[in-house]
Amino acid sequence: QVQLVESGGGLVQPGGSLRLSCEASGSIYSGNSMGWFRQAPGRERELVALMASGYPTNYADSVKGRFTISRNAKNTVSLQMNNLKPEDTAVYYCTYRWYSSTYWGRGTQVTVSS
Repeated sequence: QVQLVESGGGLVQPGGSLRLSCEASGSIYSGNSMGWFRQAPGRERELVALMASGYPTNYADSVKGRFTISRNAKNTVSLQMNNLKPEDTAVYYCTYRWYSSTYWGRGTQVTVSS
């Protein structure tokens, strides 16, 4: 089992910045993937950014150039979000994947509004 704890969501004005963090604990194995998805009201969950071991980082087209994902050796993945737009409003979920196993955090709300 893997536990994921997210932090850093909140309310920000358009053009502002937020940083999300997610710490993974439990049965962590090498060769895994970690990243972020988001889900807005009435929409399906979508990929934001994903770091997979041995592969290039994958970003959604809508966030390229504005969001940056990073990861440290202690299994914490962060998402720096700059120039936020109202359409970035969603619940953001951290994810951990290893082969056929996928785990999700509880999610953190990001609201971009003036």
